Amino acid sequence: MEQKTPLMTPVLIVGCVIILVSFAIRASFGVFQIPIAEEFGWARTEFSLAIAIQNLAWGIGQPIFGAIAEKIGDRKAIIMGSLTYAAGLVLSSFAVTPGAHQVYEIFVGFGIAGTGFGVILAVVGRASSDENRSMSLAIATAAGSAGQVFGAPLAEWMLGVMSWQSTFLIFAAAILGVLFLLPMMRAPVASKAELEESMGAILGKAFRDPSYTLIFLGFFSCGYQLAFITAHFPAMITEMCGSIDPSGTLAAVGVSTTSTLGAVAISLIGLANIGGTLFAGYLGKRYSKKYLLAAIYTGRTIVAALFIMLPITPLSVILFSIAMGSLWLATVPLTSGLVAHIYGLRYMGTLYGIVFFSHQLGSFLGVWLGGRMYDAFGDYTMVWWIGVGVGAFSAIVHLPVKERPLSGAAA
Repeated sequence: MEQKTPLMTPVLIVGCVIILVSFAIRASFGVFQIPIAEEFGWARTEFSLAIAIQNLAWGIGQPIFGAIAEKIGDRKAIIMGSLTYAAGLVLSSFAVTPGAHQVYEIFVGFGIAGTGFGVILAVVGRASSDENRSMSLAIATAAGSAGQVFGAPLAEWMLGVMSWQSTFLIFAAAILGVLFLLPMMRAPVASKAELEESMGAILGKAFRDPSYTLIFLGFFSCGYQLAFITAHFPAMITEMCGSIDPSGTLAAVGVSTTSTLGAVAISLIGLANIGGTLFAGYLGKRYSKKYLLAAIYTGRTIVAALFIMLPITPLSVILFSIAMGSLWLATVPLTSGLVAHIYGLRYMGTLYGIVFFSHQLGSFLGVWLGGRMYDAFGDYTMVWWIGVGVGAFSAIVHLPVKERPLSGAAA
């Protein structure tokens, strides 16, 4: 009788911890928007541009770190990513000008690339059986949401007891701490057929395949929406949300200000996304991934449109956070799984990294336009509606994808 491969392997567990820590730090940057801007008297655009550059560097670094992992080893790529991440955080803690922050966030962005989805999901995918792969990718993705659950509230709490500079230094120590787990992370090599096919050959097949282009275009709105909300939603809630009722339920559980509600909203999104991402992984094993992606983007479009059309209140913020959170990173295991299914596992890190670059182009625009349009119009309404539009575009563009393995590409 054939023995089944266990779902929870050391590779998956370590991968989850690395992504959890990496994304807890990344998800907290929106909490620093107002404190840093107020300390130096900057316009909202300045720190928004720094976060936007971070997201763009993350996108550029993702295929680079994916290729590094496939050429010299996964663990070496993760070590390089952790060191770069820590260096960016340490340098940022000493930055006193907008330009310095914007330059140092390049290091942070490359560090996220080396400790994030592109490298970790490729390792997890190779270490998983065909039966478990969709769920394994979902669990690793959900770990990023687990980091988001406590990342923003932890940063908010730390800002209450120490400076933002000290918070950055502690975050740097945390990302270096994950390196002690790397000896447990050993993934199997690719199959003989995959090893015989060069990176240039599989990249050429992917670039000539219209489905790869459609997947690339469709991931843009995911980055736009997620990065804008992560970077600007706490500040947006602080300024646009109705006041907290001092005798209400929120105040009773410690949410007494709109700034605290902003941090809690990011946490709620991450908490809801744990369930949403795991459910997406479960469905991805049983149903067409492209249709699931189209459904997720349609749901995001509807939720975002309703939120901005209705009065923004503490209750609507909570309901939106839960609804959007359930759809938040559910696209990641489905998109990465679609790439692996069509093009194989050998160069999944590079191929997914290139697709992820589209995600980060969207992230750059979402964060940068958020700050730019806020300074121009005094609120976030216009940039929010752009996010609604690109979400509808992504729902449509996935429908023509041909969800079948390319000949000679898949194991």
